Amino acid sequence: MLRIQNEPDIIAAIRLVCQPVSGINSALHRAVYLDSVHTLSQLLPDQGVEVAIAGRSNAGKSSLINRMCRQNALARTSRTPGRTRQLVFFRLDESRHLVDLPGYGYAKVSGDLKKHWHGLIQAYLDQRESLVGLVVVMDIRHPMKAQDIELIEWAGQRGLGLHLVLTKADKLGRGKQKEQLIKVRKMVHEVVGVQTFSATSGQGLDELYSIMGNWFTASAG
Repeated sequence: MLRIQNEPDIIAAIRLVCQPVSGINSALHRAVYLDSVHTLSQLLPDQGVEVAIAGRSNAGKSSLINRMCRQNALARTSRTPGRTRQLVFFRLDESRHLVDLPGYGYAKVSGDLKKHWHGLIQAYLDQRESLVGLVVVMDIRHPMKAQDIELIEWAGQRGLGLHLVLTKADKLGRGKQKEQLIKVRKMVHEVVGVQTFSATSGQGLDELYSIMGNWFTASAG
């Protein structure tokens, strides 16, 4: 089992009890593109509350963002993996933002660009004080690859709230979905949330809204 450090901080940051949170759904539905950041010097002021979404290229990250925000083209989807090459900020309101991190694991991306992405993501996760939670998106058929594990451990060591979303659940039957869910849960600490999700059917959307609401409202308060 992956063990993560700073457990009291993590427990304080993540709320795993799913409950309706008034306002977060409408705030997410009103999300608008704000900025794209290629270097740390371009980052927005480190204030308010941010939740970041990360995942391997072609894991369904953009589709998750679009479905969660009820907007078909908020996050760019493409048949070419690795298109997100910067930190993309979406504004929910004056103090709350979603941040779409560059997809990782695409073999055709050059070594220099991979190194740049890696450094940008690492520095953002390590230094961003307004960052309260990280959603790691994984294809349910291929979860917990080496880079996923590295990212999860990284975020856990910093004490960030962590929630793992197994996307494309509609590609598997219910029995296989449950099997994959149990498998992943056994690999991480009990305070890390794990769920199935389908951008096509909306499966798991309410659970994701609840996690987002808990992070945004608890941290804002």
